Amino acid sequence: MYRQRLTLTALTLLPLAMACGNETAGDAVRSDAGPDLAGTYWTVDSATVDGTTQRAPAGARVEIGDHGKVQGNYGCNHFNATATFKDGRLDLGPVTSTEMACEKAPMKFESTLARTLSDGALITKVADDALTLTTGAGDRVRLTKEKDASLYGTKWTVMSLGDGDVAQSLPKGADGKAYLVLDKKKGTLGGRFGCNHGSAKATVRDGHITLGRPTTTRMMCDGSLMDTEKRLLGLFDGKPTYALDHRTLTLTSANGEKVTAVADK
Repeated sequence: MYRQRLTLTALTLLPLAMACGNETAGDAVRSDAGPDLAGTYWTVDSATVDGTTQRAPAGARVEIGDHGKVQGNYGCNHFNATATFKDGRLDLGPVTSTEMACEKAPMKFESTLARTLSDGALITKVADDALTLTTGAGDRVRLTKEKDASLYGTKWTVMSLGDGDVAQSLPKGADGKAYLVLDKKKGTLGGRFGCNHGSAKATVRDGHITLGRPTTTRMMCDGSLMDTEKRLLGLFDGKPTYALDHRTLTLTSANGEKVTAVADK
């Protein structure tokens, strides 16, 4: 299991000296970038480099905002950048990123995606709800427009656990095996906590979710799943805050334990 402090630093996976065209980053991705790009949540589907395609892990995304702001997730780490948009080309400027380590597969994809997005001006092509970013060498990143996920009824797959400004990816064997679902009609928060399934009463109000004591099955699993479960169960019988950002849900307990989950595709 990896445990690293989350700090914004220059990402070591890619060169940071990137061309920004003839415009300044602050004047770049405005409304003239078009509604097809700006203000849209794009889920990364795949990256194709040198003819080899890698499927993206859950949570990989790119969000293009106004005034040259771009942010997203490479597959493990979050990133922020400025950009220019001109003549159908998107060009990222210097990038900052968190430094969390994840399992081998998402880290491999992250390295590929980071290098591809930084490879000079990217040709943009939008067709219906699909976006393709193509480098001058012909490498491609394929993305799909996604609607914001609803807090209720969505299967939220747990991606990481944290404590203050420290975060951990799920341990090997637990990745993708913990999820939460908030049922508005029943007034419950349930799902799989790593090993066991369970649920508890849940009331959503004023940015908090008041959770009752959970009822769970009683299976025993390996250590990684049981450790994940123990930490998730720490949210219950309490009043964690929640933050919903497009398709990412963050729950934070009173003692600072943080759970980050993404909407299941």
